[in-house]
Amino acid sequence: MPSVRTGQPSSTLLTLADQVLQPGFHGTAAPDWIRRRLGDGLRSLLLFGPNIRDRAQTAALTDALRAENPDVLIAVDEEGGDITRLEAATGSSYPGNLALGTIDDTAVTTAVARSIGAELRAVGIDMDYAPDADVNSNPDNPVIGTRSFGADPALAARHTAAWIRGLHSAGAAACAKHFPGHGDTDKDSHTDLPVVAMDADRIAELALPPFRAALAAGARAVMTAHLLIPAHDAEHPATVSPRLVTGLLREELGFDGLVVSDAVEMRAVRARYGLTGAAVRALAAGVDLICLGNTSGDAEFTALRTAIAQAVARGELSQDRLAEAAHRTADFTAWQRDLARTAAIAPPDRELGLAAARRALRVTPPDAPALPLETAPVLVEFGIPGTVVQGDGVPWGLGPALSSLLPGTVRVALPADAPYNAARTHSIAAQAAGRPLVIAVRDAHRRPAVGDWLRALLTRRPDAIIVELGFPRPGLDGAVRIDTHGAARVCGQAAAEALAGRTLPRT
Repeated sequence: MPSVRTGQPSSTLLTLADQVLQPGFHGTAAPDWIRRRLGDGLRSLLLFGPNIRDRAQTAALTDALRAENPDVLIAVDEEGGDITRLEAATGSSYPGNLALGTIDDTAVTTAVARSIGAELRAVGIDMDYAPDADVNSNPDNPVIGTRSFGADPALAARHTAAWIRGLHSAGAAACAKHFPGHGDTDKDSHTDLPVVAMDADRIAELALPPFRAALAAGARAVMTAHLLIPAHDAEHPATVSPRLVTGLLREELGFDGLVVSDAVEMRAVRARYGLTGAAVRALAAGVDLICLGNTSGDAEFTALRTAIAQAVARGELSQDRLAEAAHRTADFTAWQRDLARTAAIAPPDRELGLAAARRALRVTPPDAPALPLETAPVLVEFGIPGTVVQGDGVPWGLGPALSSLLPGTVRVALPADAPYNAARTHSIAAQAAGRPLVIAVRDAHRRPAVGDWLRALLTRRPDAIIVELGFPRPGLDGAVRIDTHGAARVCGQAAAEALAGRTLPRT
């Protein structure tokens, strides 16, 4: 990209740039630079887990943001399941997409999404970067997994549509992601550039049906993916590809709504183009709203808005395209306000989330004589490395729920990817002598060290019970295997109830 010219861009171009950028920020209160930018015309913000302490604080935060700019669009990633911002401190009250796809009852999916929408409306959030419409055709996918409804495009399509209808019925705006499909990848675009090797016909057959269903269900926003898809564009990742954004999404699929980029802070595009280069190229390709994430601050925001304005002055980005992007963002916000005004106001139904998690549970064999447990077990839980998208502070697992149901449960926590240790295995086996042994894992098939531990423990205790709270794959299963299809708090609770043979009392 040519070097940036010096000189002060026009106020018109800077104002347009403000209208197509969506920054995040640190802290549970808006910093001064965010408040100042809102007063100057910033139209959109994205909240993350660290911005949210509880519902009262979140509602106060969104009120304070709207005091600076009543027209601000406030967004969040609240997928339910493993990806939660509202309940980052406790784990989600709702199972995620894979659990809903496993149940395969679109009425349940709609109801769960409606309840999540009610949660968002209650705290003043307008837009949800959900549902994940990816078809998880690669079981080793490191970033999608349980966030997808499944590997069947028809199933993913009908539940994507059901989720959108449910969210919209509560007055919150949905955004289907990650176009044109992040399910057939073996890399995480937060840290690297995935390449999708499928041909165009296979992409149309496997990856696009959920996005077509999303548009048919009334989705007015779509988020792009940072993927290289040689079948469509061998040079440009999807977010910055005119062929994919304007050609495939707008012209072939007929989408005329808001196109949002995945965060341009992600290495898949930032490492190649830089922050400003990725943003300018995305706008030129047809993206309307540039998501920044929350690692950039006032200096980066100032540089980015200036670079966008200067790109127009240099002819790299047309003013008409920038104005069109700003217009679409304003139109989307107005549409969401109308949606919220006409939607029925109903309280969230968190009991529904637990009921759904129970229905998603699969026990193999289904009539296992080892269940329910008659005595308190030794529970071994493997940690997982924190990820950018999930965050590393969201609690998961069986410990609290199982200890409540079976007092005396002994909990053994092993660090994420702890190398196999024979002495520790011997110690665990000794602790579990004469007691049931329960081993809780998450995406065990993708963690070689966990496989080493499991083989050793199952050699000593072939009667052990394996609880998989991630993406289920056949393998080292023990005498009984329980698949939850997600690590949300309610999924762990449902598994604990199956182990204990009774339910937790209501709190």
